[in-house]
Amino acid sequence: MEQMSLFDAMPDGRNMTVPLASRLRPQELEDFIGQEHLLGQGKMLRQLIEKDQISSMIFWGPPGVGKTTLAGIIARRTKADFINFSGVTSGIREIKDVMNQAESGRKMGIRTVLFVDEIHRFNKAQQDAFLPFVEKGSILLIGATTENPSFEVNAALLSRCRVFVLKALEEADLVRLLQNALQNPAGFAGQRIEISLEQLKAVAAFANGDARMALNTLEMVVLNGEITEEGSIRVNDEGLAQCINRKSLLYDKSGEEHYNLISALHKSMRNSDPDAAIYWMCRMLEGGENPLYIARRLIRFASEDVGMADSNALTVAVAAYQACHFLGMPECDVHLTHAVTYLAMAPKSNALYRACEKCKEDVREKIAEPVPLILRNAPTKLMEELHYGEGYRYAHDTEEKLTRMECLPESMRGSRYYYPTEQGAEGKVKERLEEIMEWKQKGRT
Repeated sequence: MEQMSLFDAMPDGRNMTVPLASRLRPQELEDFIGQEHLLGQGKMLRQLIEKDQISSMIFWGPPGVGKTTLAGIIARRTKADFINFSGVTSGIREIKDVMNQAESGRKMGIRTVLFVDEIHRFNKAQQDAFLPFVEKGSILLIGATTENPSFEVNAALLSRCRVFVLKALEEADLVRLLQNALQNPAGFAGQRIEISLEQLKAVAAFANGDARMALNTLEMVVLNGEITEEGSIRVNDEGLAQCINRKSLLYDKSGEEHYNLISALHKSMRNSDPDAAIYWMCRMLEGGENPLYIARRLIRFASEDVGMADSNALTVAVAAYQACHFLGMPECDVHLTHAVTYLAMAPKSNALYRACEKCKEDVREKIAEPVPLILRNAPTKLMEELHYGEGYRYAHDTEEKLTRMECLPESMRGSRYYYPTEQGAEGKVKERLEEIMEWKQKGRT
């Protein structure tokens, strides 16, 4: 249990052992970036803080959006005793000690504001210990959580708190935050940092709405920068990429011929050459390759190179894998021949592969927006009040079995990933998709 220790003044930047995100934690509302829907001029939360009219509340939002920082600002603004509590390290005994202290203060006319970080980590018994003191007014509770309070906070306690939903920061907000870090005396103002706006945007995109991650990444990028002859630190693209690139483990490259053969099999099937495909498959089996490995590659090929042109290709490939599993070598060679020949002769479409790759690129490079409210379920009253599911239409209730509801996030509207070809059965899929898109477009115009 601490009083105010978390929110004491941060170092002035000379103590570089303190993480950049901690050194730059905003001390006043004017320095806070983001959450304009709550903290803009005239907004409710801003007024409550400025007028010191705090009531019990829950801050709900993803990591790094300012929940703890807001608590720190309230701590400095309020005339009440402010106590910081952690859902990770505190138990029933600590709760009761604080509650008794708060009750004594109430009798003397002193308000107590209790900030509970990660309140979702408290179990039901611990949360119940707060309830009578919240009801009596002994404490004003401020909880911070990354989890949905409808499920993680006791209903009785939740009903006595106002819930404020904090959103992931926009890329523009994060860029402002990073620029401030370069100019702030507690950041890098005392150093000459050469970093472009595009590089700052790359860091912001990587942080995905998390201010703490953005600042920590910037610190890593600067520490790994190139020191020039003039004594400045230059951030180059290669060093930046190493700091923000999520890399996967590489395959063992010692068996090059192994990969040459599977490549030859794959490309022979893609080129609809069953004879070459069977040859390379048999070469692999004779060389001692595990038939299950070949079967797994066929399953991949069935969706990557055949796809909707013949959806039965995936069924055949999976059946071949099962046959190899049941029988093993040498009997399963004919099943692999069956699958290889089928896949080589099937109509080809890589529309599914292209759709998947393009979508993954967007997911990695663009900020992950929350699910639109219209698509969310609302099993609790709080979620209904927050407009979860509002405006949703059940497609089966319509004559067309379709609605014109937008299912992508706002910034992704109009994005297309799947472009069906006219190969095989995919030709009919293409006709159907075009009809659906035309119907939706007519309704919107």
